[in-house]
Amino acid sequence: MGKITGFMEFERIEEGYRPAEERVKHYKEFVIGLTDEQAKVQGARCMDCGTPFCNSGCPVNNIIPDFNDLVFRQDWADAFTVLDSTNNFPEFTGRICPAPCEAACVLNVNNDAVGIKSIEHAIIDRAWEMGLVTPRVAKIRTGKKVAVVGSGPAGMAAAQQLARVGHDVTLFEKNDRIGGLLRYGIPDFKMEKSHIDRRVEQMKAEGVTFRTGVMVGKLPEGTKVTNWAKETIAPDELVKQFDAVVLTGGAEQSRDLPVPGRDLDGIHFAMEFLPQQNKVNAGDKVKGQISAAGKHVIVIGGGDTGSDCVGTSNRHGAASVTQFELMPQPPEHENKPLTWPYWPYKLRSSSSHEEGCDREFAIATKEFISEGKGGKVTGLKTVRVEWKDGKMHEVAGSEQVLKADLVLLAMGFVSPVASVLDGFGVDKDARGNAKASTEFTGGYATNVPKVFAAGDIRRGQSLVVWAIREGRQAARSVDEYLMGFSDLPR
Repeated sequence: MGKITGFMEFERIEEGYRPAEERVKHYKEFVIGLTDEQAKVQGARCMDCGTPFCNSGCPVNNIIPDFNDLVFRQDWADAFTVLDSTNNFPEFTGRICPAPCEAACVLNVNNDAVGIKSIEHAIIDRAWEMGLVTPRVAKIRTGKKVAVVGSGPAGMAAAQQLARVGHDVTLFEKNDRIGGLLRYGIPDFKMEKSHIDRRVEQMKAEGVTFRTGVMVGKLPEGTKVTNWAKETIAPDELVKQFDAVVLTGGAEQSRDLPVPGRDLDGIHFAMEFLPQQNKVNAGDKVKGQISAAGKHVIVIGGGDTGSDCVGTSNRHGAASVTQFELMPQPPEHENKPLTWPYWPYKLRSSSSHEEGCDREFAIATKEFISEGKGGKVTGLKTVRVEWKDGKMHEVAGSEQVLKADLVLLAMGFVSPVASVLDGFGVDKDARGNAKASTEFTGGYATNVPKVFAAGDIRRGQSLVVWAIREGRQAARSVDEYLMGFSDLPR
């Protein structure tokens, strides 16, 4: 603990943003990271608690007090070594993780939490600048072949860990570039895709083989799930060719809104809208791109995906953007004695909201309307709702019609695509996810021999940091399965 009284002397320092009027003109990142001195001050605020709840609040169990102290001492190399020991991709989490570690920070009981996420961001950015992030090539090859299906954060983490212990790993991705929803779900202004690209190069040097444009199994006819595959492999063929298969696809089945008028033109899932813009940003041409330019946009869904739709719509030049949330507006501040160290219930406003957005809470959509526009949506019929005894009730006399030229459905994801799991014969749980436990021994194994599952395909829609955790843990289980033991961390 470098500064014993630091938590009493220094205030929390937030990362800065470029001005909203400037950043909405482009799709580049706009967060202004901490300077060395600011990072040092944030590190000094860490109390080095006897029981550091931040460690358990972080899904990958980052060793947070240690790297906070090292940053205070400006020892960036050792700080990176500590961070890298638990997190394969801190440049991802340092940008897009909601930081449950900060909610669990002991200082957060009656003060502002240590800026753990901003410190993590600072460590990894400096590590890349200093040339500290290098390939870790296995000294001995095992001769065992592992297929990882799905190249999001769970798949990338599993593939990297398995390659580092000498297995021959092939990572399959149905779309044309590696990254899963990191690539085609998260806008570039939140995380530029160069961060994924340089990790891919590192993993190639470590021995991972990447196969893009390959669909393993099949998608149901008429699905809206993004699929740019040019080749298909049958699940049973994959099981025959490899010693182990790890399923790490996403929970890509979007939640729909089956109300009258749903079939009108101009109503799209968020995951139709967002991937197209990422393709355009990558220099690709997208035929029939969904555009919000000059339109009155309504985003249905109050979470992060909805926020991403808001930010993208503003960059398109939307006439107006309104975001709906079915639940009541949360309080401005959480009840810390009630919720700490768990994730608190409170109002959260993103950088996209600050760029321009009307937010409507406790509102439901009853019907999509088209008024003489040839089957195109022109508005929504809504009603206010209230919650009593855990049930939703419509407020009498509160119906109204709101103008809308483009409606984006961002209400979360219900499950992985069932046909993919069915192709492998993997049992599903009650929510349609791959059924696999997380026991220390034999964890992440499905009912099918040699087949494992990790990430959103197993746990359902979740955070990038949870995907990294599950990918790492599944890699250890696969290594144990193949070799009888494993030195990989869990």
